[in-house]
Amino acid sequence: MITVALAGKPNCGKSTFFKAATMANVEIANYPFTTIDANHGVAYVRTTCPCQELKVSCGQCQNGVRFVPVGMIDVAGLVPDAHKGRGLGNQFLDHLRAADGIIHVVDASGGTDAEGNPVPVGTHDPQEDIRFLFTEMTMWLYGIVEKHWAKIQRTAQTGNFSPAAGIAEVFAGLGITLEHVHQAEQESGANLRKASDSDLISFCGHLLRVAKPLILVGNKVDLAPAALLEKLRCEPITFASAAAELALRTAAGNHLITYLPGDTSFTVLKPEALSGPQKAGLARIAEFMQTNGGTGVQTAINRAVLDTLDLIIVYPVEDENKFSDRQGRVLPDAFLMKRGSTPRDLAHRVHTDIGKGFLYAVDARTKMRIKESYQLKQGDIIKIVSTAK
Repeated sequence: MITVALAGKPNCGKSTFFKAATMANVEIANYPFTTIDANHGVAYVRTTCPCQELKVSCGQCQNGVRFVPVGMIDVAGLVPDAHKGRGLGNQFLDHLRAADGIIHVVDASGGTDAEGNPVPVGTHDPQEDIRFLFTEMTMWLYGIVEKHWAKIQRTAQTGNFSPAAGIAEVFAGLGITLEHVHQAEQESGANLRKASDSDLISFCGHLLRVAKPLILVGNKVDLAPAALLEKLRCEPITFASAAAELALRTAAGNHLITYLPGDTSFTVLKPEALSGPQKAGLARIAEFMQTNGGTGVQTAINRAVLDTLDLIIVYPVEDENKFSDRQGRVLPDAFLMKRGSTPRDLAHRVHTDIGKGFLYAVDARTKMRIKESYQLKQGDIIKIVSTAK
């Protein structure tokens, strides 16, 4: 399963974002280091289900809205100089090993200092938090490289083993591949055989962008002064209110409103069951959503998975005429695939044996056989023909 991690300084709203996205039971409090051990849950990418277009009933979506699961990790908060052991030190970084991408949650209200302590709203510059997280993570990677650098250089000098291969071997446990290392080396312009300390730090920054891409989320925007939001608009950032999303999901779970994650509005079902403060709170959320096109939480998840990680959603079926599996379930599965994946790649994702026995694939919409080199597209419905049963 694709996994995204939530990172940021303490008290920026990560745990609220995590609970809103996963509805997991986590501790939320207005003090630093609420999260000590990483929380794990399941969030969802929202997409339009093909059943609407095909005029069939799938039973897998909600009124044409399909939710595809992704793993989510809420890691411990990070403070400046964590790579030197401050705060919880590198503990949080170990939790990022399984992450394919990282959502950096920033307190856009400026209501917490660099350590995560509450301060008057608008008195801290969120752009400082954006810079420091990237720096900390870059220095974390650099610290790992530096620890093994002498050995990597010796090995490279005595054989055909390149420094890039040595770095990839060191980072294998982080999900960083030789391809990632080569791309970062090219983009940074570093010559790893002759790299200085500054060259290696620059290289590690590029490696971070390649292997653990970040998406910025400005949280608590409903509390943020207009001047701070205007400054943040120059960043590639998604604005959100995790607290508003959590309130809506809780109200929907209690059947007080109708709301699906990612909707731009909601409908109150039982106004008589709401107290005065609840009605006022929902009215404020409705106004916020109208201004911002929703709460921003689902938008952030979709952007992280579909845009930043560049994934597409593909539907494998066994019966191209009924768009079903052998049990008759219509569009039973939705797989997140890397853009550029082929039908054979999809076959391996369905099952290793099906991939090994892959013969050809059929586009279920056109009923036409497609080339093995065909690059899958968003929303494709594919029948895999294999020798495996």
